[in-house]
This record gives sequence, C-alpha cells and structure tokens, in this order.
Amino acid sequence: MPNTVPAYGKEAAGRLASMADVTADDGALRRFLHGLPGVDAVGLQARAATLGTRSIKTTAKAYAIDLAISMIDLTTLEGADTPGKVRALCAKGVHPDPTDRTVPKVAAICVYPDMVATAKEALSGSGIHVASVATAFPAGRAALPVKLADTRDAVAAGADEIDMVIDRGAFLRGRYMEVFEEIKAVKEACARPDGTAAHLKVIFETGELETYDNVRRVSWLAMLAGADFIKTSTGKVAVNATPPVTLLMLEAVRDFHAATGVQVGVKPAGGIRTTKDAVKYLVMVNETLGEPWLTADWFRFGASSLLNDLLMQRQKLSTGRYSGPDYVTVD
Repeated sequence: MPNTVPAYGKEAAGRLASMADVTADDGALRRFLHGLPGVDAVGLQARAATLGTRSIKTTAKAYAIDLAISMIDLTTLEGADTPGKVRALCAKGVHPDPTDRTVPKVAAICVYPDMVATAKEALSGSGIHVASVATAFPAGRAALPVKLADTRDAVAAGADEIDMVIDRGAFLRGRYMEVFEEIKAVKEACARPDGTAAHLKVIFETGELETYDNVRRVSWLAMLAGADFIKTSTGKVAVNATPPVTLLMLEAVRDFHAATGVQVGVKPAGGIRTTKDAVKYLVMVNETLGEPWLTADWFRFGASSLLNDLLMQRQKLSTGRYSGPDYVTVD
C-alpha cells in the first residue's frame, strides 16, 4: 500500500462528487442511510455459511497461506507493551519463520501511538507499514480535539496507517452527521506537511452496533467520509469479526465502488485464529469483490494469533508433518 492516498481518476472523482448532496446536511445523510436496502439477515448468514464450505487443496492452499500471511497486521496493544516487545514483534513481521526466508513479510505492525517511532526504526527498509491505533482506542470516549491530537502525534512519529474508532454512542443515537464529521476531521489529521498522508482505517466495533442494517449504514457513512479501509472491530470486546458481518461490509464496498469508482479496503479483526478461518475470508473476498481486492493493499487480517497457525500449516504442507509447540513464538 502506498503511503499516499491513491488519486482517483476524473470519472471516479466526478461520481464521488455527485454524491455530495447526500452529506449536505444531517437530514440528507439520514434519508440516504435509512434509504439503503434492508439486510436480509437469513440470506446473509446463509450466503456466508455457503462460502465457508468451499475447500481448497495443495498448491491453491499454499498460495492462500502465503497470501494470508502477507495480509496480516501483526499487533500488540497492551498496557504492558515495551520497546523491546515492539522490536521483537517487528523482527517477527519481517521474518515470520526465521528458518525459512521464503515466508512472506506481514503487511503492517500495529501499535499504540507512543510506540510508533520504535516500530518505524525497527522496520526501516523492510517495506512493512507501521499502523497506529488512535482516537482514544478502543472505547473512543474522548473529546474530538484529544482524538485529533492523538492522530497527529502518531502521524508525526511516522505512522503509515491510522486505525480510528467511531463514536458508537453517537451512531446508535442517530447522530450520523456528528460521526461523519469526526471521520472527516481525523482523515484531515492524517495529512502530512509534505502532501502525503497516512491511510485511514475506520473501526466500527460491529459487535456493539446491534443490527446488520446498522453495519451497512455505518459502512456507507465511513466511505462517504473518506475512509481508506473499513474495519470490523478493535478485538477488545466479546463479539468481533464474524463471516456474515464481514460479507456485509464487502458487499457495501462493492456497491460503493459501483456507485463512485472509489476502491476501499476491508479489515476483519478479532477472533480469526486458524488457517481454515483465513481461507474462508479469502474465498469471501474473491467471490464478492474479485481479484483486485486480493492484496494487502485492499484486504487485511487483524489477527496476530492467526500468523502462528498459518506458519504451522505452511510447514505441514512443505514437510508433511506438524512442528512441535515451540516452533513458533507466542507473542
């Protein structure tokens, strides 16, 4: 993923501008969001379940494993994080399996803002991005000036990507324009003086949004506000990424692209732990959005524990046996 937000073609920019009336005021935004088609929950769940039954073998599975590794945002977001732990995680991101240099690098290392400089230094020259959670992650309970300062500090420290959380309370109260304006403000705070900008991932915390209709609405709201990625969860609540919710967000991205020509990425996060799970999500992406989204530029896994299982399965494919429990590090 480039460090600058991709420039849209004139046609796409024009089509996006044609939707400006949708966000002209609170009433227009509300009418648009509530005018989106209602979600058929039974159909959505059935479609997600059907896609989850697809099976891939041998060379296709090997390709899927390497692709999934390259899409991981390797993350440490704990109060006990130290520079040493962050440097160790960065080293694992560069060489996930030190015994096999053919294993791909991960997409990004995700840390709190105060650890961005440490990660940036450790990853220098690696091509791996530094992502930082901001905006009072994970609850998002802070005044807007505090959220913007949090974002600017992370960007100034060298963050390539910002993962922000929306104000779920405001969204659930129907204060859509407030959420829209906050996302826009954070997007602006991602800009650097040299004209480049950190990419913005907008986290919905879908487990707290109550309905599938709300997930569809917030997906469109975030994309209209300028999100480069839409993300399911923080990984800090009981219900995180699920196949139906991720499928619904993929469909929203597909429909947004059809309406505007603007491509937006998707990141399911939390609860994806096995290679089998990862393959199900990759099938979902391919069936819903197609090959253009099957890269780390447009799809990510927020699932650090997933990496170890992918490495174990990768070695099983190459050697015919599973490694012992001490083959991979426990982060």
